[in-house]
Amino acid sequence: MEFFAKMRGAGKDAPPRVPLREMALGFTGALLGMVGMGLAQKHLADPADLLVLSGPFAATAVLLFGTPKSPLAQPRNVLGGHVLSALVGVCANLALPGLPWLAGALAVAVAIALMHATKTLHPPGGATAFLAVAGGAKLTALGFGYVLAPSAAGALLLVGLALVINNLLPGRRYPEFWF
Repeated sequence: MEFFAKMRGAGKDAPPRVPLREMALGFTGALLGMVGMGLAQKHLADPADLLVLSGPFAATAVLLFGTPKSPLAQPRNVLGGHVLSALVGVCANLALPGLPWLAGALAVAVAIALMHATKTLHPPGGATAFLAVAGGAKLTALGFGYVLAPSAAGALLLVGLALVINNLLPGRRYPEFWF
């Protein structure tokens, strides 16, 4: 029983709830960010593929609009994390044809190490690397094009929207740092 009490954080309260204003801004930012991504998808790519509206970008939206002060949500991390991870994923996929389970695992592991080495750690980058291997035939067929679109383009779009949305209210500032 003692083990489970420690796991629950016995005697400790949950972190405080963020103010309603922050919740509203996070909701609005994520909604507008993902709508922006959806419109880009609709006008720039095949709407049925949803390459731009991928899971990694949804996770990035959580960081950008839910925790904009986090080091993991800063432009350097978002852009570097997605671009480097996409590059690693494509290389892993090309290096290990026919072994997607190994290529995917290697892509995520190398992406994490590279993001740490370059100070661009962005957790959704792991998913970006994995998607380059396991994202389906149309996505993997993009090859190194995957690095530019959707990875770099989507990251740039979300950071641009975060710059506007996260600076709308007085007292808020995004980013905390650029490089």
